[in-house]
Amino acid sequence: MNADQHIWQVWASYLQRWGVKDLAAQILEAAGPLAVLGAQFIYIGQPWVGRSLSQNHLDALARVLEDRDYTRAFVDFLKEAPSQ
Repeated sequence: MNADQHIWQVWASYLQRWGVKDLAAQILEAAGPLAVLGAQFIYIGQPWVGRSLSQNHLDALARVLEDRDYTRAFVDFLKEAPSQ
């Protein structure tokens, strides 16, 4: 089991509630190499963004963006998450 799966479940719930779960999955699939750049922005911005967001969530997001296997796993997780 993925160590970040509990965080992914929280994200999936929020994305589902906002009605953008499928859109988020499509963007992650299409982002490709740009996702790595997004991860770098997260790492750089952690001192400022970390004040309002959990460090665990920021780290998990950076991992999803920089590692293609994590990206694929999260996209699959989103697609398999039940719609409410």
